[in-house]
Amino acid sequence: MSSLLFCEQNRRTFIIQPDRPTVYKHKQQTKMRMKLISRILQNTRKPHGFWGRMMLRGMNCGHARVAEWGMSMLEWMPQWDALDIGCGGGANISRMLKLCSRGRVCGVDLSPESVAFARKKNRHALGRRCAIEQGSADLLPYADASFDIVTAFETIYFWPDLNGAFRQIDRVLKDGGLFMVCNEASNPNNTFWTNRIEGMTVHSAEEIGHVLTNTGFDDISINYGRGEEICIIARKPHARTQAEKSRRQGATAGYTSAK
Repeated sequence: MSSLLFCEQNRRTFIIQPDRPTVYKHKQQTKMRMKLISRILQNTRKPHGFWGRMMLRGMNCGHARVAEWGMSMLEWMPQWDALDIGCGGGANISRMLKLCSRGRVCGVDLSPESVAFARKKNRHALGRRCAIEQGSADLLPYADASFDIVTAFETIYFWPDLNGAFRQIDRVLKDGGLFMVCNEASNPNNTFWTNRIEGMTVHSAEEIGHVLTNTGFDDISINYGRGEEICIIARKPHARTQAEKSRRQGATAGYTSAK
């Protein structure tokens, strides 16, 4: 809106200049709103307190479509043991408990608020087929070869060391196990969110594919959805396959892209 307001009175036009206190008050209110929005958005990285719980509720609903799209890329086995890293509000754990109906589903998140929220959402399965712990992607609190599949939905933006985290995932996966990354943002040149959320980095599909290759994963497929959506699935080689691959001097695992 222009700072000058025009009105018609007695066939003459008057220019009304808003008084300075009104302009100052408006600027202060705008500044306060922007600070509040920024404070709320930081909860996408590590939810905390009231706004963190509100964000977790929003994530469970807002990320549902892309999560279901990503999960549809696989033929899930009922006996699989699964791990969801950055489990947030626990909605994907609930989905995997249905998909892996005879397996165990675990979740891990850096935020205590997220852990409490996800435990509450999945309380019916806790202590039986489900466990949710606090922890980070680069130091997973699980034994070697524990899972058939590891998932990461809308979370690797906040992993400072992709190589280290992917090595941990390789460690906890069984031979032949799968790792799925599903993101709504994949264009590093689009800074809309990274300019607003501290510690957020958007990785391209190609960058993620190369890090997976360097970590030792193979059978890497990149699937594209709406806009910038990507779903990347990689496999941990069987020990024998990995040994043979290591003997091939200069050999590297490739990946395929499907649009």
